[in-house]
Order: sequence, then C-alpha cells, then structure tokens
Amino acid sequence: MQEKANSAKRPPSVGFVSLGCPKALVDSERILTQLKVEGYEVAPTYEGADLIVVNTCGFIDSAVQESLDAIGEAIHANGKVIVTGCLGAKNGDEGKNLITTLHPKVLAVTGPHATEEVMQAVHTHLPKPHDPFIDLVPDHGVKLTPKHYAYLKISEGCNHRCTFCIIPDMRGDLVSRPIGEVMREAESLKKSGVKELLVVSQDTSAYGVDIKYRTDFVNGRPVKTQFQQLAEELGQLGIWVRMHYVYPYPHVDRVVPLMAEGKILPYLDIPFQHSHPDVLKRMKRPASGERNIERIRAWRDACPDITLRSTFITGFPGETEAEFEHLLAFIEEAQLDRVGVFAYSPVDGAKANELPNPVPEEVKEERRARLMALQETISLVRNQAKIGKTLQVIVDETDDEGIVARSAADAPEIDGNVFIPMPENPALRPKVGDFVSVEIDDCDEHDLWGSITEH
Repeated sequence: MQEKANSAKRPPSVGFVSLGCPKALVDSERILTQLKVEGYEVAPTYEGADLIVVNTCGFIDSAVQESLDAIGEAIHANGKVIVTGCLGAKNGDEGKNLITTLHPKVLAVTGPHATEEVMQAVHTHLPKPHDPFIDLVPDHGVKLTPKHYAYLKISEGCNHRCTFCIIPDMRGDLVSRPIGEVMREAESLKKSGVKELLVVSQDTSAYGVDIKYRTDFVNGRPVKTQFQQLAEELGQLGIWVRMHYVYPYPHVDRVVPLMAEGKILPYLDIPFQHSHPDVLKRMKRPASGERNIERIRAWRDACPDITLRSTFITGFPGETEAEFEHLLAFIEEAQLDRVGVFAYSPVDGAKANELPNPVPEEVKEERRARLMALQETISLVRNQAKIGKTLQVIVDETDDEGIVARSAADAPEIDGNVFIPMPENPALRPKVGDFVSVEIDDCDEHDLWGSITEH
C-alpha cells in the first residue's frame, strides 16, 4: 500500500530522443528546460517514461530514415509519442503529413523550434504536476552537451533558396534573436561553467538583417543586432567563442581582426559547397569562387593562425568533369584546414531534383573520393606544421591512460582531437573542461598527439 502511495506522488516523466544538427539540439534543450521548469521528470529509458518526445531531422534521406526509425522504436517500446523537429513539417507524396501517414499512432506532430506547441501536446496527454519545481532548474536551462561547452543559437530560418536545401520550407525565413537576449544567455552559460560557446544558426553572418540590425541593450548599453557587434560582445566574455555556418559576406572580413587579437577563436566554418560559378548558380548559392579565393588570402594575411573549415558537394546535377576539376583546383589553391565532402543526395521537395543531367551514383562517389584524397594530403601537411609547437587545448575526456582534448582549430564532434598521455605527476593531471598547454610531437591528417608541458 505504501509503495502505491509513493508511486502516486511520482512526478510524470518524459523520455526524450534528440536527432539532427546542433540547431536541433538547442531546440531539444529548450523543451527539456521547460519540462523541468514545470516539474516533469526526464526519464532515461522508454520503459520508465509516461510519454516520449522525439525531435527529428528531415534534411537528407538518411536523416529522414533515422528519424522515422526512432519514432517507430519509441512507439513500439512506449506507445505514447509526440514528434517535433524538421521532419514534423514535411509532407509525403500525397501532400499529407509524412509522420502521421507512416506512424498514425503518434499523439501529436509539430515542426521545428516549437517549444510552446510541444508543451501544449505534453499537457494534453500528460497533465503537468500541480507544483512546478522552478528552483530546481538553473538559469541556463538544461544542457545536452558536456558542461564545458554549449551551442548558442542566434537565429532561426534562412533567406536563401539554395536548390538542394529545404530548410527554409521547414524552418522559415531568417528570424534573428535580439542581441540583448543572446548575450544574456551567453553570460548565463558562462556563469554555469561553460568555457566554449559554439555560435550556430542557418546563416550566422546574416544575423540581424531581418530586423534591419535593430538596436537592443546589453548590460544597459545600446548595441546593434548585427554579426560584427555580436562577435565583439562575445569576445569580451573571456571564453572560447567559435563561429559556425558563416557565409563569406564582405562584412565577415571585419570580424577576422578580432580573431587575430584573441577575442574570439581564429576559426571560421564556411559552407562553400562548390567553386565553379555555373554550379554555384545552379545551386543558387550567394557567392562566387573567384572572390572566395581572394577573401581566404585576405583572412590569412590578417590572421595567419586562422582555421578554415568547409563542406562541399560532388555530383550536383549537371556537374561536368571540367566543373569538378575546377573544384579540385580550388581545394588545391585554398589549402583549407578541414573539409567535409558529400556526394549529392536528392532531398524530397528540393528544387535541384528538377535540374537536368543527373550525375550517376558511381561518378558522384568517385569524385567524392578524389576530392577527399586531395584534401587529406593538404590536411596532413597543415597538421605537420604544428609539430614542435605548443598549443592551448581544452580537455573533453580523461581516463587513467590518457586525455582527449581539442585545440582552437577543432570543433567538437566534427573536427580532430589532440591525444595526450596522462601525466605521471598528479599535479599535472587535468580535469574535463580544463585548459592545458600541449607540445605537439605527432599527427595524422585528422588528429594530433602531444604531451602536457610543465610550464
């Protein structure tokens, strides 16, 4: 009888599955924070939850399938499932919602960045407790990343209409958060122990253009909601700040000196996607290859230590061998530090599907392999240049045998690592989140190896 009474007092619990990109991860953190604020428990297993929320990704076919599989697994294991995220906004061939068509047992479906709608669905199917435990939730909310780094989402949506992408259809046009709100979140994260902020959005360098760079207030000071102003404000926090998804607009040049001064990390994640003007035109990308090479040279002149990462697509519809050779020449000349390469994959609803002259699968893959082989030789040479140097790194993992860390050139989960043997001297053994100085003594094309210096 006592066991039943205790069970009756147990707060309702919600299980959570988060899929997709860092921007979706931030959406998950906001929903989880609201759940905790309202007194819900977060269950670690399907079986221990009263209800499951699945945050989905719908960008490419493999991500769609992963999301659909996760929904099916949750329904099978638990039975009560709410779906949110990009896939929730996607329709099938007959114009009906894809998820409810394939998984009619789901309780509710919402699109991305829909915290309020998700909570309404949770309230409908799992009423909230009477006494919210607001004091149990820290100011910075619930984080799904390790304590020492966090993603800072500055906007939603995108104003571009790249033909291979359906993100604007799922997430809408650009909507920038006021800079005062962004900075309050950044300061709260720093107070909670975060030592590295990863700035993310669909188009980081367009920040504020939708609201005409409206002035907001940061600690009582008027500041414009604009990319350069944001970089300057974040650069005053005294922690690592890493910029992702930065289109190479001219005003980005004005942020590079902040990197040279050590205010923000000398790191730019720029999704070039291709170099040939005709391919870029078919992609409807807001850039041209010639200007990008000039800009890269100027960035390196202003900040010799800058790390440049990018992504490229091989086998885009109509890509000729000559256009691909142009891309290889660009890669050779640009000497980028980090490159991700994807063979073109059709996305349901993307305009690129209507383009003529699709490239055969084997040619897409062969070009991807050729580009990656070239880039690996470049990355190896650039890493070899670090041998003998001492770098500041942040520690991500430790055990008795060694340490996994990252340098300023390495974003978590997408770039390389720095592997370090655990020092015998206990005084030199770092904790996760510590910064240490490491002398580099070996490398491959992705990672570095080194030892902690004693000074």
